[in-house]
Amino acid sequence: MSLNLEKYQTLATLLEEVRSDTMGNQVNAPELRKGVSLLQQVFRQQIVPLAAGSSRVQSYRTEMSKQLRLLEIDVMFFQGSRQASTAEERLKTIGDRLTTLIQYCEAILQPEPEEEK
Repeated sequence: MSLNLEKYQTLATLLEEVRSDTMGNQVNAPELRKGVSLLQQVFRQQIVPLAAGSSRVQSYRTEMSKQLRLLEIDVMFFQGSRQASTAEERLKTIGDRLTTLIQYCEAILQPEPEEEK
């Protein structure tokens, strides 16, 4: 596995860890926020500096950047939730967004499809 792919694998592992933290009964909002900050930091320091690669990978990276920013907003909304039902909805949204990010990492880790002739 190339060094670039290892970085995406590391990010996917971190995403899985944060997602598993959202599955518990008592989700600690400050811990969740810390996890999301770590994800963003890893993305900025490890993924963004990588060479652009194919347009497919570049498209996924652009989407990942957008999803990470939205995830941060979702966490802020979760922290501001006053009712349990609202907090549950926010956590589901956060979980869905993390799943999407994991799928993007997995797509990048797949070998490039061969061009049909």
